[in-house]
Amino acid sequence: MNIPQELKYTKDHEWVKIEGDTATIGITDFAQGELGDIVYVEVDTLDEALEREEVFGTVEAVKTVSDLFLPLSGEIVAFNDSLEDEPEKVNTDPYGEGWMVKIKFSDASQLEDLLTPEAYKEIIGS
Repeated sequence: MNIPQELKYTKDHEWVKIEGDTATIGITDFAQGELGDIVYVEVDTLDEALEREEVFGTVEAVKTVSDLFLPLSGEIVAFNDSLEDEPEKVNTDPYGEGWMVKIKFSDASQLEDLLTPEAYKEIIGS
C-alpha cells in the first residue's frame, strides 16, 4: 500500500498536500483500490467556499458512487480537469496526476486534525 510520508490524510481516505496556504487534495491509494475502476470524477464546487467535511464532489466507479469530503475549510481554487477525459488517472497515479482539487484553506488550525501517515495506516490496517 502506497502511503507517501510527506502527505497528511483523513479518515475519509483523502490525502492532503500542504503548500503555503494552499492544499492539494485527492483520494488515497487505498480508497481507489476499494472503489475499483474510476469512470467519472465530478466537482461542481469550483470557486466556492466550503466548510470542512462538506461534500465537494463525487467519484464514480463501475459499481458505486462516493462523495468526496473536504478535509479543510476553504475556497476551491482549482479542479484537475484532465480527470474529465481521463478519470483512470485516479487509479494509476492517485498521489500525482490523479489529484482532484486545490483549495485556499481558511483555518490553519484544522491542519492539526489531519492524520499522519502512521495514523492513517492504523485506520486501514496496513
